[in-house]
Amino acid sequence: MAREEKPYRVYRGGRVRGGVPLRTKPAPRDGTDGGDGRSRYRGPSKPARERKRWGWGRRIGVGLAALVVLLVVWSVAGYLSFSGGVSDANKRVRPATKAALDSQNGLLLSHATDILLLGTDHSNSNARASDRHSDSIMLVRTDPSHHRIVYLSIPRDLRVPIPGHGDSKINAAFQIGGPALAIRTIRHFTGLPVNHVVTVDFGSFKQLIDDVGGVEITVPENILSNRFDCPYASQARCNRWPGWRFHKGTQHMNGQRALIYSRIRENRLNPSESDVTRAERQQRVVQATLHKLSSFSTFLSAPFKAGKYMRPLSTDLSAWQLVQLGWVYKRASASRAYHCRLGGSASSIGGQSVIVPTQENIAVVHMVKGDSAPQPPPPGSGPYGPGCVIGDSSIGSGR
Repeated sequence: MAREEKPYRVYRGGRVRGGVPLRTKPAPRDGTDGGDGRSRYRGPSKPARERKRWGWGRRIGVGLAALVVLLVVWSVAGYLSFSGGVSDANKRVRPATKAALDSQNGLLLSHATDILLLGTDHSNSNARASDRHSDSIMLVRTDPSHHRIVYLSIPRDLRVPIPGHGDSKINAAFQIGGPALAIRTIRHFTGLPVNHVVTVDFGSFKQLIDDVGGVEITVPENILSNRFDCPYASQARCNRWPGWRFHKGTQHMNGQRALIYSRIRENRLNPSESDVTRAERQQRVVQATLHKLSSFSTFLSAPFKAGKYMRPLSTDLSAWQLVQLGWVYKRASASRAYHCRLGGSASSIGGQSVIVPTQENIAVVHMVKGDSAPQPPPPGSGPYGPGCVIGDSSIGSGR
């Protein structure tokens, strides 16, 4: 009788429980190969390690690290784009203008700095196409030690001595000798240094405001302008059109709206307004734009648009100095800002309407420097009275 093959092995200890072992070639015990040149025996297998899951702390840490890297890359890309635009703006400043400036002592982050803003707007009509007067003149003084910014408005009709050219309206200095002569004229009249200059072309400012997504401007009172820059193609409709309207309060303006607001010369709802009021409107537009340029939303779009932001500007400020200025501006409280104005009394000389300076201008300069407390225009000084106010309120008049 043939010996029947058992489905199990028999050992001295009895049957081996469990599954039927497969018939495989036993691995050599001495670790030699199994005939094909490769070692078969690896020793006892190690149990697989259990995969550890990341805790929330580790996940948050990695996420923050990735965010920091992204912000660094984004900042570098934005700065490079911004730096290219600033380089172009620096090339638009003539050597004579740079030579007229006072040297900057130390960093803008820690030292007081005086920056002259000159606004030109010569695109209203063909008759003014070659008119290069400075329509808006403002000296901005930063005071990092007190986290304060002082805005000194200088009326363009203020009659002052222009070095080498006699007495004339202060805006004629720009017409005669460009920013260089305007710098020397303002330094000579006020005694204040001028460390840097920024020239703003209001004709191109419209695109900059659109690039930053518009600006928030507080209109101090209702405005109904005269009929200029009519938005309609039909002359008959323009004749029926009452003019541009702006309601009192804070409102969002795009580039076109902000440009119209800055150009209003006549408010039919308030006949007492003057060219000084128009300059204040221009300066509100400039200040609102500077505020928007230092905002977080502008930072997010910097790698794509930073170069465009500098197109309406000409300045000697470097990219690093503008970054410092942005930080100083960010830290300064709007409620503590000084809004000052030089002025005098209205007069007519040689058939021209001018503002003859008064002695109160000397007191205003001391307010700007921080030597004395800000005071509004004194009573009886008229619509062009010199003075200072704190916060975002309008200077008004000293009637």
